[in-house]
Amino acid sequence: MDKKDIYQFDVNTLNGQPISLADYKDKVLLIVNTASQCGFTPQLTDLVKLKADLADQDFEILAFPSNDFGGQEPLEGAAIAQFCSNYGNNFPVFEKIRVRGPYAHPLYKFLSDKKENGVLNCVPRWNFHKFLVDKDGEVVDYFFPFTKPSSSKLRKQIQRLLAADK
Repeated sequence: MDKKDIYQFDVNTLNGQPISLADYKDKVLLIVNTASQCGFTPQLTDLVKLKADLADQDFEILAFPSNDFGGQEPLEGAAIAQFCSNYGNNFPVFEKIRVRGPYAHPLYKFLSDKKENGVLNCVPRWNFHKFLVDKDGEVVDYFFPFTKPSSSKLRKQIQRLLAADK
């Protein structure tokens, strides 16, 4: 694979409709693997606030539920949507996927492997691992689950990318 951006991938919405990540071109993206039964699940509140704070900018959060860690995402489809609505969800939540190992979704294989993305190696070790993607669809950084979406470190990185000229 020569392309080093995420726009080559398609993902499915919670109701199974395919969508191209090329639909998010020219936006800074925070890609997060989520789970409804995780100790980090309260970060959904912080993600909603982060999205609201940057609503007028070219920024989006893409959430990918995963059951890879401790079986902490037992829900499927509409039940995931209902759960996220309890947090006032204001960003896309996609179909549940695998985010590590041999059966990982191609997007997560790309995000996690420097041979694929050309920048970094970092396989998610738990739920709420965050990947930061620039306006060109290139992976630029990652944040471990304990880094909250409200952290100044993460917010400064997003602001820097939003301010960058194409």
